[in-house]
Amino acid sequence: MSSPFPANLVASENANDHAGRIAWVFSTRGERNVWIADAPNFEARQVTHYVGDDGMPIAALKLTPDGRTIVYARGSEANSAGEIADPTSNVEKRVQQVWAADVDKGEPRLLGDMGCDEEGCEDIQISPNSEFAVWSAKKQIWIAPTSGSSDAKPKAKALTFARGNNSQPKWSPDGKKIAFVSDRGDHSFVVIYEFGRSTLHYVSPSADRDLYPRWSPDGSHLAFVRLVGKQMKQPVIPQSPLPWAIWICDVAAHSGREIWKSGPGLDDSLPLLTEDGSFHFAAKNRIVFSSEQEGWNHLYSVATSGGPATLLTPGKFETEDVALTSDKTSVIYSSNQSDVDPQEIDRRHLWRVSVEGGTMQALTRGETMEWTPLEIAGKVVCLGSTATTPAMPYVVASHGREMIAKNALPTDFPSSQLVTPKQVIFKAADGWEIHGQLFEPKIKERAPRPALIFIHGGSIRQMMLGFHYMDYYHNAYAMNQYLANRGYVVLSVNYRTGIMYGRHFREPKDGGPRGGAEYKDIVAAGKYLQSLSHVDVKRIGLWGGSYGGYLTAMGLAHDSDLFAAGVDLHGVHDWSVFKEEIPADAPDHDAAVKLAFQSSPNAAIATWRSPVLLIQGDDDRNVDFSQTVDLLQRLRTQKVHVEELIFPDEIHGFLMWKSWIRAYRATEDFFGRELK
Repeated sequence: MSSPFPANLVASENANDHAGRIAWVFSTRGERNVWIADAPNFEARQVTHYVGDDGMPIAALKLTPDGRTIVYARGSEANSAGEIADPTSNVEKRVQQVWAADVDKGEPRLLGDMGCDEEGCEDIQISPNSEFAVWSAKKQIWIAPTSGSSDAKPKAKALTFARGNNSQPKWSPDGKKIAFVSDRGDHSFVVIYEFGRSTLHYVSPSADRDLYPRWSPDGSHLAFVRLVGKQMKQPVIPQSPLPWAIWICDVAAHSGREIWKSGPGLDDSLPLLTEDGSFHFAAKNRIVFSSEQEGWNHLYSVATSGGPATLLTPGKFETEDVALTSDKTSVIYSSNQSDVDPQEIDRRHLWRVSVEGGTMQALTRGETMEWTPLEIAGKVVCLGSTATTPAMPYVVASHGREMIAKNALPTDFPSSQLVTPKQVIFKAADGWEIHGQLFEPKIKERAPRPALIFIHGGSIRQMMLGFHYMDYYHNAYAMNQYLANRGYVVLSVNYRTGIMYGRHFREPKDGGPRGGAEYKDIVAAGKYLQSLSHVDVKRIGLWGGSYGGYLTAMGLAHDSDLFAAGVDLHGVHDWSVFKEEIPADAPDHDAAVKLAFQSSPNAAIATWRSPVLLIQGDDDRNVDFSQTVDLLQRLRTQKVHVEELIFPDEIHGFLMWKSWIRAYRATEDFFGRELK
């Protein structure tokens, strides 16, 4: 875990003094800074110089179009009490703020406060002339000059006042207008603010939920998604479809019309996971979007004049990161598709396809992984990894890919000591096919070894045959490698309700609080390990975080004979207390609450015998800390051996590198004692 983790890859290619510039955030042992590299050679250098493992994330990074300035948010989002997280226990109250810095000088200047809520921050958006930044905070849209202030006082101000929670700001290409979304609870509007006018323009207002405004390249039209409005008194237990449509507005004429509409049934529901990142106003009067109408998350395009949509990415795979080429005529995307190797379903590679459809062109392939593609100065840049090389930025070349910022990777990073996990496929008791990655120690022993099952969180995640693109799971992959190095056989399981194996796999009717059917996949993983001759069937443990903590607790509660010990990081233990998921006016409210509890570890607490280590930060904004508090009391009553590691003021995805190290060290020590 000594490698710098890269994130927030962005680009600019409109400057006169360079052919194109990229920027990203490196987090090195908790020390977060912005780096840049210029085309065509992409020699990297550090811009900011923050020091120490201070628990202050950098997010929403942007380069101004002229490439001369970086703009970013620093600090965590606010919790329900409006507090910014501070796991350092500093006596001063923290704030989340927007900063800018000239890439040539690197000296940060304050633009204004942000203070996003628990749902996270919208991306900062930069004006086409590079002079202004806008962002959403405190339910309004804020604006500030990127030049900052000479007197060190922030110059940000509210752009306008609008009722509701206002977010998703997007500049028009000429910089004279800003479109944004005004969320009013059960409905939302797309709104246009025009500089120099004293009134807002509501775009084709309705009682539905309008989302994701996108300007046409010439600024004459605005496309957006229309999701049906919220309906009261709906049942909770059966899954409900989310019908949606694509609308386009003639900005000058103030007229809007529908150009595409989803079909009936669950499969063509709005793909909330991917639509925001996939929805683009492309060249040739085409709109690119995601749809799951064929049961897989695919890219489509439709003409602005309407008509049938064109499937751009046919096949049994799913698309994820999506970007338009510089001329907006093609799409570059990451996916788990394969034309030769069945293992590719558990990797990511980059592909290109015309916005009008046609042959998909593989840009990368083999035993590498790539994500977050961008085209800059005629080249494709991305982030990537391998099974034994951590995530780093790359430029894609005809002969493969070349690492950017290679000198930032520690020379003693132990790639040669890591193992290449094997793809394994096994079946659950009800016939579902489950994928996993098996980490086996390099050193062979005659005696059977202890084994561990790693369970990812989410649950809308997928572990892969290499270092992950999310920092949380990049750490977890590193930990699985470390455990294998310590002598454990480790099986990482991609259980149902996860992504990239089709919508039916991700959305089973009896998953989570509707029945916990995904637990069957964890049992199947345990039995798979028992079938291996070099695994000691009496020494199989579980570990995982968040949803993985939930399934770890399910295993210990239901099958202590199969699972000898577990480490539960910030897991859910009682689905029935999530009141926002079970509205009081639902006609099946009582039945849903009962089913949610029966689908929880707490329902089987009487049969929990295996020891457990509970780990959580008490400022967790994803899983309430009360889930750990309550479970601890129940286990004490059952006289189960419980250990705990609690981090005051830490959040769900630990902000401090040393918190991860402490948690993982405690995990190794616990399994060392319990599994001998």
